[in-house]
Amino acid sequence: MGWFFTIIIILILVGYFYSRNDSSAKMKKRRRGGYAKWVGGGLGWAFGGPIGGILGFAFGKMFEDMQTGTYTYPERTLEGDFKISLLVLSAAVMKADGNVRKSELDYVKRFFISNFGQSSAEESILMLREILKQDINIQEVSRQIEQFMDYSSRLQLLHYLFGIAQADGQLPPKEVNTISTIAAYLGIGLSDFDAIKAMFVKDSNSAYKILEIQPEASDTEVKKAYHEMARKFHPDKVNHLGEDVRKAAEAKFKEVTAAYEHIKKERKLV
Repeated sequence: MGWFFTIIIILILVGYFYSRNDSSAKMKKRRRGGYAKWVGGGLGWAFGGPIGGILGFAFGKMFEDMQTGTYTYPERTLEGDFKISLLVLSAAVMKADGNVRKSELDYVKRFFISNFGQSSAEESILMLREILKQDINIQEVSRQIEQFMDYSSRLQLLHYLFGIAQADGQLPPKEVNTISTIAAYLGIGLSDFDAIKAMFVKDSNSAYKILEIQPEASDTEVKKAYHEMARKFHPDKVNHLGEDVRKAAEAKFKEVTAAYEHIKKERKLV
């Protein structure tokens, strides 16, 4: 997804153009405030599809900081693409019930600090606040992510979204439905969706759902399912997204191992 770096470079050039051609300081301030969002949004749609459009408006809001040199331009990396995708989809989930609560924002900030560090979290929350002000077309955004992101990374995105939705210890139905819709457009299979959901919504069959098998499965099928899921959810699958994401992926992997151990104990398997 080269759009992220492209948007930043073009916005820098636009900012330079305005600073060179506007002799009136008052006029510059008015243009930055009135047109920057639209310029950013237009460039985003042209070069980066629906996510680019969302980012364009968000960067447009930060236009003044970019011109004065107080905004730090993020490095273009696969990890950066992943975080941006997470922010956009998180905003969609948080807005699902029509009420974004401060507790949710606080949780997301803690979540980002825990997974990506203090500095990255502060920048991410600033971006999230701008993204939350926009309408998000879940279908278009999710399909863009599906097109450019590998399956293992999309599974990790889904795991993050459930964690964010469960900010207050519960999973609101509207947010679960939104995550379900996102998963479908991300091209995530129903069995994988149910497996990750079972890591957060516990019932008597959660362990079996996590391994994507039925309680009637034979011992041999249980062992085979565990090895398959362990390969699918192994943290090494997201190494390319950076150490922070890999560490977070370990939580998902541990759920698979814990489910297998639970079934082994229940069946007295060796």
